[in-house]
Amino acid sequence: MKAEREWKDQLYQEFARIGKCLSSPKRLELIDLLAQGPKAVDQLAKITGMSVANVSQHLQTLHESRLVRSHKRGNFVIYDIAEPSVAEFMVSLHRLSENQLVEIQKLKSEILHHGISMEPIAMEELLMRMDRGEVVLLDVRPEDEYAMGHIPGAISIPMKELEKQLSSLPADKEIVAYCRGPYCLMSAQAVEILKSKGIKAIRLEEGVYEWKRYMEDSKLSSI
Repeated sequence: MKAEREWKDQLYQEFARIGKCLSSPKRLELIDLLAQGPKAVDQLAKITGMSVANVSQHLQTLHESRLVRSHKRGNFVIYDIAEPSVAEFMVSLHRLSENQLVEIQKLKSEILHHGISMEPIAMEELLMRMDRGEVVLLDVRPEDEYAMGHIPGAISIPMKELEKQLSSLPADKEIVAYCRGPYCLMSAQAVEILKSKGIKAIRLEEGVYEWKRYMEDSKLSSI
């Protein structure tokens, strides 16, 4: 019996390594960013507002827990999530946290409904309307993230280039903007810009990983 107890203690000690690693808000943000595609340390520092030294320290902790991996590209060290299950875990964490913590629901409501209406379109409705050719799906993430993976049928106009490329969008269709998922503000900002220019627009709350999970769930339910 003692051997079994020691075995369980060691087992949960290893589980706790991941828990301790995820106790930092900044490390959670870094994982979310890397789930969109590989990035260099200085790129992550610019996005998060942290110093390169702090980003490097957080990445080292994530690397030691085998949640991220790295490789050299010239003079740069590029980081990526260790495997797709890390991104899947983060999606589950987001959903659980939003369901259980009213504070997250309030923060989300405050940020996304501060100006014009930001009621999102449902994934099922989006796919049906795309099939009918009624909407244009717009990915406003950086080009490198779009290249790593995007929702099929989406066109890429990074947020920083949106106002310059408004003329390239069709005037007779509604624009559906999406970015990195429910807690990314770029799609909300894009909708605000589009509406201010008289363009019909709406936000898709989900990102690429949420779309993948939706498609997998749809396949399972049809079996």
